[in-house]
Amino acid sequence: MAAQFDRRLRKAAVTTTVAAVAVAALSASQAPHVTADANGRQTTADNVPTADTPAEQSATGNSPYYTDLPPLNSPSPAPTIGTPASRQPSEAGIPATVLDAYKKAESELRRSKPGCNLPWQLLAAIGKVESGQARGGRVSADGTTIGKIIGPQLDGNGFALIKDTDNGAYDGNSAYDNAVGPMQFIPSTWAWAGRDGNGDGKKDPNNIYDAALSAGHYLCRNGWDLSVQADLESAILSYNNSQDYLRTVLSWLEHYRKGTHEIPDGTGTLPVGRSDDPAAGGPDPSP
Repeated sequence: MAAQFDRRLRKAAVTTTVAAVAVAALSASQAPHVTADANGRQTTADNVPTADTPAEQSATGNSPYYTDLPPLNSPSPAPTIGTPASRQPSEAGIPATVLDAYKKAESELRRSKPGCNLPWQLLAAIGKVESGQARGGRVSADGTTIGKIIGPQLDGNGFALIKDTDNGAYDGNSAYDNAVGPMQFIPSTWAWAGRDGNGDGKKDPNNIYDAALSAGHYLCRNGWDLSVQADLESAILSYNNSQDYLRTVLSWLEHYRKGTHEIPDGTGTLPVGRSDDPAAGGPDPSP
């Protein structure tokens, strides 16, 4: 009788161990923030990072962004009808001056904040989502955008409510703030986060060298180590507090880490999908 009881205990222990291993394997195979419970059901993890940064202290004021995703990386894609433009190989290219700005910002942050471990590809991912790499690299020789890049006014109508903080100096709006430049800084954040990245003695959010270095310093605050996934995600969410934004930026980060190349300024592809497009599920700005 005792021997039979022992066999039952051993069998139960083996069954429990196998089940635990199976659950762990299932969890590892899921997308980030998806786990499996004891019965193998998918669940959303409780520790999904969120940002505590108020909209008025974030980089962009949670302004709209481009939602296009990276191209598929299949070497021999099957023929399809109506293949999106975002799948074209040119998407991997980054305009020369813009790419130079990202790499110089990474180099400076390695020197000034080595514990941050900022990759230039993160700046490229954010630059892609915020402005399509300065509208495809439409910049002058010193990195200043040809024409200002200004987001919608943050008047609370489908967006955050941020009243004017710069008397319209950067965004031309003396009633409300707008995100400005290739990295889409709101004036109130630029006031403390702005840096001179090209050494001309000015801090201009419309200059890709200044904006990229400023974005790097912004992402490296709070002692974050961007080689740690949780810190990386918290930093991105502080830039724009949206889980969709986080997923989009991480997709481009992974894409650029796999390889990219330099293309001439002004020849980049401008994204088309926007988070504020009602057709894409964004807010409808009409009254």
